[in-house]
Amino acid sequence: MAAEGGGKETNDIKTQFTTREGVYKLLTLSEYSRPNRVPFNSQGSNPVKVSFVNVNDQSGNGDRICFNVGRELYFYIYKGVRKAADLSKPIDKRIYKGTQPTCHDFNPLTATAESVSLLVGFSAGQVQLIDPIKKETSKLFNEERLIDKSRVTCVRWVPGSESLFLVAHSSGSMYLYNVENTCGTTAPHYQLLKQGENYAVHTCKSKSARNPLLRWTIGEGALNEFAFSPDGKFLACASQDGFLRVFGFDAAELHGTMKSYFGGLLCVCWSPDGRYIVSGGEDDLVTVWSFLDCRVIARGHGHKSWVSVVAFDHCTTSVDDGDPPSEFSGSDEDFHEQIHFAAGRDRANSSQSRLSKRNSTDSRPVSVTYRFGSVGQDTQLCLWDLTEDILFPHLPLSRARTHTNVMSATSPPTTGQTITTVSITTTTNSSGTNGNDNVSNSSSSGNPPNSLPGTLPRSNSLPQSANPAGGSTTNSHTGSSSSSSTTTTTTKGNGIIDSTFIANSVSKFATLSLHESRKERHEKDHKRNYSMGHISNKSSDKLNQLSSSRTAKAEAAKTLGTTLCPRMEEVPLLEPLVCKKIAHERLTVLIFLEDCLVTACQEGFVCTWARPGKVGLLSSHNNPANSPSGTVV
Repeated sequence: MAAEGGGKETNDIKTQFTTREGVYKLLTLSEYSRPNRVPFNSQGSNPVKVSFVNVNDQSGNGDRICFNVGRELYFYIYKGVRKAADLSKPIDKRIYKGTQPTCHDFNPLTATAESVSLLVGFSAGQVQLIDPIKKETSKLFNEERLIDKSRVTCVRWVPGSESLFLVAHSSGSMYLYNVENTCGTTAPHYQLLKQGENYAVHTCKSKSARNPLLRWTIGEGALNEFAFSPDGKFLACASQDGFLRVFGFDAAELHGTMKSYFGGLLCVCWSPDGRYIVSGGEDDLVTVWSFLDCRVIARGHGHKSWVSVVAFDHCTTSVDDGDPPSEFSGSDEDFHEQIHFAAGRDRANSSQSRLSKRNSTDSRPVSVTYRFGSVGQDTQLCLWDLTEDILFPHLPLSRARTHTNVMSATSPPTTGQTITTVSITTTTNSSGTNGNDNVSNSSSSGNPPNSLPGTLPRSNSLPQSANPAGGSTTNSHTGSSSSSSTTTTTTKGNGIIDSTFIANSVSKFATLSLHESRKERHEKDHKRNYSMGHISNKSSDKLNQLSSSRTAKAEAAKTLGTTLCPRMEEVPLLEPLVCKKIAHERLTVLIFLEDCLVTACQEGFVCTWARPGKVGLLSSHNNPANSPSGTVV
């Protein structure tokens, strides 16, 4: 991905970035880490994770933060953009022996200024319930590892419950616990409750109440992350087998599935209104899946290695949430008639504007925007806008968003600009395959409104993807594959917008044959310089990786081109609004808060980025000693 203001990739760490709503700035004095500020050796340790809770105290500073680094777990008052972090005064600090914290979650229902309930999962399979304010350890679940011996990958309180929580393991199993029950002194016995395609749910057979209440076995390989829908009724699970599975939680029924382009899925999140799910993983893509239609509606390509976290930004998402998703099972015209026009650009800074709306009788075009972000092992932060030209591509262009270019649209040139029609044709022939991937973008299309359009929208709102030299793009492929690429660029002034990125993207994915040789795959595969699998270079590990890669390709061949996993040319390709390198180590956390966003890297640093117009410590970059805390920007 080209850097902003130029076409060459740099290794500079960015401390600010600009979006339509303004400039986000890194607050260096608000950085949380281990108190001695010594960079942590991240190899061999579990990912750094961050959890937040608000204890609703009367001081106006009720936010609390918990994060793990290696064997250590810290609990601080979080001052965010208001005041510098004081690392010398953690409320609680714990160091574990023989195991490491892997994930954690607060219960917001029971949080007070005097007590909080924090669940902590560990690499050896145990789950601990602690109160870091009282400095108490209430209970330890799976202490003898009789329930599951594998690493805890995700732990969450069940929404609306003070006692139920869900735990996922790298074994592929997921367990429902009750904090009031014990785990027993013998291994549990299970009875089948419900079974479906590649999943099963069992109850625990016992004369008395004991944990776990339920055991879910899902897919093959690790269950990397799960996320509850905003209403708590559905559960989205991202698995190492590459499948996203969405369940009705109470009924334990499968609602829908999706398959990654290749590799495992590592992360998943829901849109604030529950209509869309975004996942990311080892295919370096972010994939947008429609909950209502149970299908992939877009993919985003901006990362150069595995995507580790995806998250929606509720503050810059603008869509009517007055009706539940089930209300919108009709036509897209009906959907648009019920969506209200978004109010004002200042909604991102208003606590009441998470999902803003106007009267549906407003005659102006509707505006639907979902903002989500992603971070990956390539140390990059990407922000994405999911707009109505992607959600409803068959609607007339006059109703599409005006500030997001769609490459199939033709806009009149403004003064001093030259507009040339974009046309990209990529044809690839690999030995043993008949795969032809063609993408052609022009100003007109003769496709019926209900058919798959030959011209797919490509969101190109990222100016830094330009080729500053204005030269053509050359793609070369070795072996028995032959590739031809014709690119006509769109120019505005002195810049060339997006054609380079899209030509490279389409060529890269178009030539990913499921039957190509090992040499071709090695030369054309994505970068893995930041990947977990790249840490070890032992020959046995490489053989295992090659073996699993061949198995994964054989499995992918069964779903590629189906509704479970559309080909790259069959769905719109999103381009990031922002794509910045913000850390030296792979990124493991992305959380959107009201006045900031929070990121963390495997080095153990938790960073705060102030939203535009919010309180900050901006002068700390130059002179921390004299910087006035609480400067308004």
